Amino acid sequence: MSRFPRFMISAAHKSSGKTVVSMGLSAAFRAAGDDLATFKKGPDYIDPMWLGAASGRPCYNLDFNAMEHEEIRSFFASRARGLNLVEANKGLYDGISPDGSDANAALAKLLDLPVVLVIDTLGMSRGIAPLLMGYLAFDREVNIAGVILNKVGGARHEAKLRRAVETYSGLPVLGAVWRNAGLEIGERHLGLTPPSETGDRDAVVERIGEIVGGSVDLDGLRALAGTAPDLDAAPLPKPEGRPGMGLRVGYARDAAFGFYYPDDLEDFEAAGAELVPIDMIRDRELPQIDALFIGGGFPEMRAAELAANESMRRSVKAALEAGLPAYAECGGLMYLSEAICWGPDCHEMVGFIPGRSVMHRVPQGRGYVRYDCTAANPWGTAGCEIKAHEFHYASLEGLPEGLTWARKITRGHGTDGKRDAIVKGNTVAGFIHLRSTGQVPWVPGFLSFVQRCKAGR
Repeated sequence: MSRFPRFMISAAHKSSGKTVVSMGLSAAFRAAGDDLATFKKGPDYIDPMWLGAASGRPCYNLDFNAMEHEEIRSFFASRARGLNLVEANKGLYDGISPDGSDANAALAKLLDLPVVLVIDTLGMSRGIAPLLMGYLAFDREVNIAGVILNKVGGARHEAKLRRAVETYSGLPVLGAVWRNAGLEIGERHLGLTPPSETGDRDAVVERIGEIVGGSVDLDGLRALAGTAPDLDAAPLPKPEGRPGMGLRVGYARDAAFGFYYPDDLEDFEAAGAELVPIDMIRDRELPQIDALFIGGGFPEMRAAELAANESMRRSVKAALEAGLPAYAECGGLMYLSEAICWGPDCHEMVGFIPGRSVMHRVPQGRGYVRYDCTAANPWGTAGCEIKAHEFHYASLEGLPEGLTWARKITRGHGTDGKRDAIVKGNTVAGFIHLRSTGQVPWVPGFLSFVQRCKAGR
């Protein structure tokens, strides 16, 4: 058993401001010298980017869809440090399953996390009491241990809220964050604006850390985290072999592409591969690599810049046509298509994958997905159901007949509601996002495929 001081930041509902509060706390703890690790519940890229920027370390995802219960416990223990903050998604009791088995509350129970509720108090005073009392009574096994009042209107409003919380619920108020324009980051269609597109990222993080850190009882949170019991978690199994030995794997890392799970990248290196970051906007051509990985991001926001880098687009297309193994997810698929179109504007892309990527006003695919690998999947297991996720406002339009597909959708949308992941040459490109876990060890599978391709060449 190991003792990991830890707590969860959750909320009553989505958009309560818990990510900004979590980021501010992370920055404040870091500034105070705490040995902090951060985690995010569920599949997410942007919130973990902010938490990672604030803590100075990668933020890791804990996801019931991609990971078994014991894997979550072991994974958490493998990344935990002296103080550990887990940010929930949506509300404390929200999830996909009606029985709550994948809700934030279930994760809090699985990891014995004391829960701090961030409550959006806009337009609320005494009414906060029955809300909290309902949350306390709904599941007595969840350790709701404190409250942070958010979006507070001023001293008088704060006093009313504190009196109501302490009189009726008995919960300690660990902080009151007043409404402040300095806490605004900005949002777009996939959530918060990523750190890479937010001006001086470090200045934003520092500002929010000072505001939140000055509004919350950090010592109280440390003490609360210290009440978490010892965590009994088996060590993560060691990977078998090193299928990436001797391989150089390029991956797109720039203002257009940045949706990567840090533990996936760590799995590449643990398997012996060398990761080579590539800027698709500024670099003129691909470096010497054995494979290419293009994750998701916001290529639609950088379409003009990606299009302007014609030499890189030609380099990528020539490499893939020559048989370079490649895997592209969502934004990566859009980049490899013929063009990215948003309203009247279309920008030419690589043109290796047929069809145009067209942006829409509403999501075309969103949430957890299930699919079966087809026999055409070059590094998957045919007939094996895979759990993954998708979130895209784009569709791939103008596709010709006779394409080869790697995935048969059983839940979700993928590319056309039935299929996902076009296979062309040694490239697999689709809208679905994978996470390399015990259930879906895609990184070693992909690297083994790359080794076969290299041996064949």
